[in-house]
Amino acid sequence: MRKTLLKFIDFFHPPFARLIPLHTFRYLASGGTTALMGVVIYYIAYNFILGQQDVRLPFVLVTAPIAALIIELCITFPMGFLLNKYLVFTQSTLRGRQQLFRYATVVFINILLNYALIKLMVETLHFYPTIAKFTTTCLLTIFSYFSQKHFSFRVGKKP
Repeated sequence: MRKTLLKFIDFFHPPFARLIPLHTFRYLASGGTTALMGVVIYYIAYNFILGQQDVRLPFVLVTAPIAALIIELCITFPMGFLLNKYLVFTQSTLRGRQQLFRYATVVFINILLNYALIKLMVETLHFYPTIAKFTTTCLLTIFSYFSQKHFSFRVGKKP
């Protein structure tokens, strides 16, 4: 499965080879797939699962945009980790559980930033929630790449 996915991704690299190294292209393809899935899942969750209605829990009200984000993360977190671990950052010398913990840390930071930016865009700037989510995703992509490359899936120095 891994080899098939890499062949598929690598097939599209030649036109971009002068601009983007293969490793970065694989990250963009994997991350782009995860991000696109996230936006689609968010849209479906917000509009169809939640019906654009807030979720009232016993002690807290979760607004529909944030509830949709939670639903989206339940799917994109494992998907993103697996794509990064097995397709992009395969040279990492860290143990799998250490990669997962570090990946989860970066994702948690992204969740906080997602939350803050979506709240700001939707409630203060009056963006449509799906547009706010898409904009936030674009802004956090660069942060995620460098965090994953140099922290979550870092390659240790050789002795």
